[in-house]
Amino acid sequence: MSKLETNQVDPSTGTTLTLGTSGDTIAIPSGVTIANSGTATGFGGTNTPAFEATINTEQNPTNDTFVKINFDTEVFDTASAYDTSNKRFTVPSGQAGKYFIFSYACMGSNTNSTLEETFLSIYKNGSQTKTAMTSTTNNPTRYCNMVITNVMDLSVGDYLEMYGKIVKTSGTTEVRTVESVFGGYKIIE
Repeated sequence: MSKLETNQVDPSTGTTLTLGTSGDTIAIPSGVTIANSGTATGFGGTNTPAFEATINTEQNPTNDTFVKINFDTEVFDTASAYDTSNKRFTVPSGQAGKYFIFSYACMGSNTNSTLEETFLSIYKNGSQTKTAMTSTTNNPTRYCNMVITNVMDLSVGDYLEMYGKIVKTSGTTEVRTVESVFGGYKIIE
């Protein structure tokens, strides 16, 4: 191996300098700093797959029971990994890794001052994994905006669904449409 020591390398044509050819590896040793004062392209990655879904029709789940929230309308889905018929995201082939998952849902009762508790849960492969809960027992209200976020390590084929539970004293339970969303994206590692 030969060693070239110089302070500047310029392309002979003044347009593009190419280091190596296809299949080569250019090693940057530990402790070396790369300083960029120009434009960097082709580095990093993208936060995909990514998806977001909303509710098309208001849902009226059974009181005091965890039920799947009907996120049945895609806002976007970069990998066709969100299934609107089953209301779930499934990690596609080759896309295992860490994902940021989020949901917010407006849940409550159609009658004022009857809502006591609301729960929003992330289910992974059919099992409850993370839950957010709000109690309004001491000050019953009509609606509660629930929010849940989590970073999850997911394997190919893992699927995620959102479930909710509403506890109210009277009226009809409601998961409202425009105020509710379920989404996520793969984290660049």
